[in-house]
Amino acid sequence: MLRARVLLMAAVAVLCSTVAASAQDGGVTVPRKSMFAKLISAEKVEASAALQYDQMTRQAFQKSALLEDYDPQVKRVRAIFEDLYPFTFKFNERAKDWKWEVNVLKSPSINAFCMPGGKIAFFTGILDKLQLTDDEVAMIMGHEMGHALWEHARERAAKVNLTNISSRVIGGLLFGQAGEMIGAAGSSLAALKFSRNDETEADLIGLELAARAGYDPRAGITLWKKMASAAQGAPPAWFSTHPSNATRITTIEKNLPIVMPLYEKAKAAKG
Repeated sequence: MLRARVLLMAAVAVLCSTVAASAQDGGVTVPRKSMFAKLISAEKVEASAALQYDQMTRQAFQKSALLEDYDPQVKRVRAIFEDLYPFTFKFNERAKDWKWEVNVLKSPSINAFCMPGGKIAFFTGILDKLQLTDDEVAMIMGHEMGHALWEHARERAAKVNLTNISSRVIGGLLFGQAGEMIGAAGSSLAALKFSRNDETEADLIGLELAARAGYDPRAGITLWKKMASAAQGAPPAWFSTHPSNATRITTIEKNLPIVMPLYEKAKAAKG
């Protein structure tokens, strides 16, 4: 038993190791994906996410909480997504084959997420209460897309499975058992809590996606200041899965010299 435990811990140590990926085309440097992710089929996790997302949007529609395609808010976030999408392939080639979806749900909750396979949802609360600019929306969307592109949910599922913590949770991730709605929407894959490293990686990816798409990456700083202000009362739902701390702004500031040239180039191309 002891020998088996030692072998397991050794395997965990190997799988936990990451190798720094070199920046390409003047972009940010993001650690390579954890080897943990390879322990679980990407197709299974993405299929589960698709089922959960479908259930979530159907329930929202039944409650008149799913905004119509012609709604200005829907058009706005989808237009921003279209700008960011072409730059996702650098971070995950499979993103070309994902059936991306972007929807807006009527809920006062300050929340947004992107599930595996490109299933994106914004709540009206985060758009309206924070009075987000397009640049800030792009930063949030890029961050959420970063989680999906870097397969953080797949990695978390593998870690849970490997360490045998909560078979019920992993069962939900793999077999599409959607969780209860949170307000107007929500599910187990949409409500995952990521590690600090995951959050930093998603911040970096989002920063580059936004910059390459012509959105001012400095908006990441104003965004987190708005989130901190909103958290002075009841913490926004986004904080439950996206812990905020001063290091996030520091990370953004540290990488601004890298991404600002990308932003300026994209801005000039747009005329």
